[in-house]
Amino acid sequence: MKRDRFIAEADAESEDAQRAAPLYALITGMLRKAIGSGSISAGTVLLEGHVAQLLRSTRTPVRQALRELEEEGLVSRFDGRGYLAGPAGSEPRRIPLSAEMLGVDAAEPVRKTLGWEAIYDEVERDVVHLSVFDSYRINELELARHFGVGRMVARDVLLRLESLGLVEKDDRLRWVVRPLDARRIGQLYELRWLLEPSALRAAMAAHPSIDVRPMTDALHSAMRRYPQVDRGALDQLEHDLHVGFLANCPNPEILECLQRTRCVLTLSKHVLGAAAPMPKRDPFMSEHLAVFQAIAAGDADAAAEQLRNHLEESCRKVTARAEAVRNSVAVPVLGYAGV
Repeated sequence: MKRDRFIAEADAESEDAQRAAPLYALITGMLRKAIGSGSISAGTVLLEGHVAQLLRSTRTPVRQALRELEEEGLVSRFDGRGYLAGPAGSEPRRIPLSAEMLGVDAAEPVRKTLGWEAIYDEVERDVVHLSVFDSYRINELELARHFGVGRMVARDVLLRLESLGLVEKDDRLRWVVRPLDARRIGQLYELRWLLEPSALRAAMAAHPSIDVRPMTDALHSAMRRYPQVDRGALDQLEHDLHVGFLANCPNPEILECLQRTRCVLTLSKHVLGAAAPMPKRDPFMSEHLAVFQAIAAGDADAAAEQLRNHLEESCRKVTARAEAVRNSVAVPVLGYAGV
């Protein structure tokens, strides 16, 4: 009886752990198993949106899963959309992907999407556009009603936006949008160019043999295709340097401070090529490439200097993008936000 109870409790704990695991981790494991077993053969093109559709998931956890697998060398970038199963150099094979190849039931989602995941992207986009104009109060209860979710779900979304520096609580404990005007953008970039070069140096010292070829390959591919590069791909390239590589910095205090500056990356993610025009020349890719080339050469001084130069130039560009939005787009009218 004790043995049976132990087994039952262990099974229950395993199920609880699976439910508690981040969705991207479950998808990563699923894809890793399918590629390792040969169910998904080398060269198969994996498109973020198609995989999300098969798994009945949002695109965000699939994007994170593919990044993880790229770091493991199980998928690779190529001169086209999406990823290839297998190492770089595999011949692309556009094989129809099926739920069976992924080892899932087509009728069931890989895991029920958490409430905040279902509405987060839309709220983030709305809040970013509001932030360009002024400070606005967000009514947590009205936010929940607007999307037909519980108040805890709305609060989870707002807490995540707070971690990016997009919203905060005022002195009356009300949620307010933090404006992204020229002054604040400049202050955030000042913080970035003080901290990011230091984080980069620390990352290089802690991981001297880190392989940046996947990141440089992705940049070369995007530069060849520009301007036929979607905003999601551009956001991924920004993430590769400013989030992915710098995450190798062993100082968590620096990384926590940098987390608060992510709102300027989020601004470009939502307005570049939409409310703000796509520039004639690539907006940052050649600058990122110069940083990664210095990293590959093991020259920390040059890498830090290139990063500082890139951030100073980026500050000017992002300030101009925000101004373009203010001059050409109407203030969003949202049922859950007001002055």
